[in-house]
Amino acid sequence: MTVRRRLTAIAGLRRWLGSSIGIKRWLAVVFVGELGLALGGAFALRQLYRDVVITGPLQSVVSVITLQFLPYIVRALILAVLGVGVFAFASYRVLQVLMGPYRSEDDEQPLVELIYQKRFLARGPKIAALGGGHGLSTLLRGLKEHTSNLTAIVTVADDGGSSGKLRDQLGVPAVGDIRNCLVALADAEPLMSELFQYRFPGEEAPTSLAGHAIGNLLIAAMTAVEQGDFEEGVRRMNRVLAVRGQVVPATATPVVLHAALRDGTLVDGQSRIARTTGVDSVWLSPEDVRACEDALEAIAEADIIVIGPGSLFTSILPSLLLPDIRQALAASSALRIYVCNVATQAGETEGFDLADHVEVLERHTAEGIVDIVLANNRTTATALPAGRRESVRLRWPPAGPHPARLVLDDIVDPASPIHHDPERLAAAILRIAEREGAARRRNGVARTA
Repeated sequence: MTVRRRLTAIAGLRRWLGSSIGIKRWLAVVFVGELGLALGGAFALRQLYRDVVITGPLQSVVSVITLQFLPYIVRALILAVLGVGVFAFASYRVLQVLMGPYRSEDDEQPLVELIYQKRFLARGPKIAALGGGHGLSTLLRGLKEHTSNLTAIVTVADDGGSSGKLRDQLGVPAVGDIRNCLVALADAEPLMSELFQYRFPGEEAPTSLAGHAIGNLLIAAMTAVEQGDFEEGVRRMNRVLAVRGQVVPATATPVVLHAALRDGTLVDGQSRIARTTGVDSVWLSPEDVRACEDALEAIAEADIIVIGPGSLFTSILPSLLLPDIRQALAASSALRIYVCNVATQAGETEGFDLADHVEVLERHTAEGIVDIVLANNRTTATALPAGRRESVRLRWPPAGPHPARLVLDDIVDPASPIHHDPERLAAAILRIAEREGAARRRNGVARTA
């Protein structure tokens, strides 16, 4: 056996005997049962030896088979070692047979790693993440490596591209951001994820497949299968892609995002607002839209609520503008973290600093809606390569009597200075949660609604 294989075997043994898989207790129960059977057999053999007298050449054969020529302690030790080895090997083979049908042919992970991962993730914190666009997908890719108790609450205000065409044709809410989040959390084959993201080429035409992503069409089709129940259709897509956690829409009703600019001009539609400079405030129509029950339940049960990262006016605020979600956030005792973007966005948040982001967020929701603001610790005012984008400057605190506490961390992607790194961002959020949890335990208090 090579050194590498030997180390892998040792690591696998540690996984089996660790505390995260939860298998030791049942192995102990099985061992107790086997011990009872062994003792029963031993008593039966002992009685047989007393009742049956073996003489002649057969006596020597029996003596060799039963190791009677060895001291009693040596015999017991040999049988114990042999029994443990056979028991361990048989248990491992049984687990392989039971788990074999659930593994893909291309999956090279050892069985113990798969079981450890599932058990470890199932014990992770309950996290609800609100937002949309590429920012939420980035966050989910990092968090799913630490917990499977993860709910992505996704905005449905998009009215451009494939989502906009399906919305106009079929009356379903925007599905593009939901598709991206499903792929980010998927445990399915990579080929399935590639298929879900595939977009038909060609010139845009209202009645053709050109520009449509396969995933968008599948979500719309699943909604139709569920008799127009968009929320149930998304639930089914979670199961189709073997999502680690769940993706839920903020609302099952198509909504339109409106904006008022600082000069008084009104702009309608998420896609137009995203390209507009000088946005002052945004709102939704219709105004009496109900949030999805799955979203409200996830917020109520969460240990951590993460808002962002993402486009402030067009990805984050549309979900927070729903009255039910605002009330659920205000009533939650979870740790609420706002993740500010690494860079400003040309048009939408051009010239915004850190305090501007938080002020806009609280002005559209409520003061104190978040407990922690997480920002990149390497922010500067220097221009970045992508057009007019620049790093978000660190002006702090924002206006208001009770500003959230600021936490700075290295969460930027080294390969892309305008984006977050999934692993670093997830690690920073969990460090904050660990520190805050320890502080609350020391103080013996928790925030109440």
